[in-house]
Amino acid sequence: MAKPAERAYYRFLVLFFNCMLTFGSYFCFDIPSVLQQQFHGNLTCVNSTLGNETVCVEGLGMTAQEYNLLYAVYAWTNAVVVIMAGFLIDKLGNRFGVFLFSFLCVLGSSIFALGSHFKGSPYLLPLMLMGRLLFGSGNGSLTIVQNRITVFWFRGKELALAFGLTLAFSRLGSILNFFLTHRFEAQYGMQWTLWGGTLLCVLGFLSAIMVSVLDKVGMKQLGLEGTIQEESRKVRVQDVRLLCLRYWLLVFTIMFFYNGIFPFIADASKFIQDKYEGYTQKQAAYTVGAVYDSSLVLLAAVGILIDYVGLRGVFAVLCAVCTLPVFGLLAFTFVPPLVSTIWLGITYSFAAASMWPSIPLVVPRSTLGTAMGLATSVQMMGVGLCNLIVGEILGVENSDVKIPLWRWQRMMIFMLANTVGCIITSTVLNIIDWRKGGTLNKMTKRSDLQDL
Repeated sequence: MAKPAERAYYRFLVLFFNCMLTFGSYFCFDIPSVLQQQFHGNLTCVNSTLGNETVCVEGLGMTAQEYNLLYAVYAWTNAVVVIMAGFLIDKLGNRFGVFLFSFLCVLGSSIFALGSHFKGSPYLLPLMLMGRLLFGSGNGSLTIVQNRITVFWFRGKELALAFGLTLAFSRLGSILNFFLTHRFEAQYGMQWTLWGGTLLCVLGFLSAIMVSVLDKVGMKQLGLEGTIQEESRKVRVQDVRLLCLRYWLLVFTIMFFYNGIFPFIADASKFIQDKYEGYTQKQAAYTVGAVYDSSLVLLAAVGILIDYVGLRGVFAVLCAVCTLPVFGLLAFTFVPPLVSTIWLGITYSFAAASMWPSIPLVVPRSTLGTAMGLATSVQMMGVGLCNLIVGEILGVENSDVKIPLWRWQRMMIFMLANTVGCIITSTVLNIIDWRKGGTLNKMTKRSDLQDL
């Protein structure tokens, strides 16, 4: 008689709680994007209106550079921490990582929320940066544990589907942020909104407890507890040399693609209000959220498709090519921005379901955490640098000033350049993979998934 851990329902139960690990943290991550006006807003003002337009918005008084620094410090922290985190997870196991990093998410979001109480004081920016630093240390590393657990339970099965569902749950947190945060802030204020995000991170910590229990019980039932521990003891820093050229091409493909996504989302709400007539802050946030809406709807179906047809490398190239027109439309036309954000969400869905699940196919199982950590590190270094560059391109000191269109166009051209970089690296990746037997473009259940 089959043990519970050998049945499909058990691994999908693990997957559910694994998905919930990052639901709250992804909600918190883009709160500044939805409340960008409030982060930029004046420290004190008497709100007055001219027609239907609000003349003054009270907020934290951050400049464009300081606001983008909140995203940059998150990304740079990820870039540094996840390398060590990936190695520690390989060495000490999933359960160690899942508790430590979910706790850091709670701690970081708490300090970030606390910082908002110090507006107008010199403590505001240091506290909020410290919060983002700790939050970044936890969230990026937690994603590595999440991916490692997913690969363990779904390797050789519904791997792309599992990756898609994991990301879909995370993006559900992002979507609810874009739909609910502005409304909640209007009623209860910024401080309570940020503390509400912290409570959702606590939900992630409770999910960490559940997934740890299920993972431990399941590995014992499968008789793999000792094997996994033995593999972990053998992991060494020098094992990074085992990571092949295809892995590094995948890493840079992921980095260039995400360089065109996250920095855009961080500033897209203000871009839409500055360029297009008649958009309120709430409408702009909903429009930006369509990137995540599209991915939420599509990710599971896209995962099933990729599990069935393979072609991960081909999809990686097509995603980048199909993303090119998005930034052109945004920069040089007045086509409704919702068209571009939905379009971007579709290409993002295929990229996420094809690129990340490709990593386990080209690295040994024992170094998967390290490989995921390095991939996340390079991705976040790229995103962090892009956030700083975008802040300099936009370069506005006063949040009440409408940023000139030519500055926004320069930002979109910069996003476009990163997408071209993604096309180049993904094309080279396909050529190298074809010469090595075409592992990435095979269907998962047909390909030989033995450790490389």
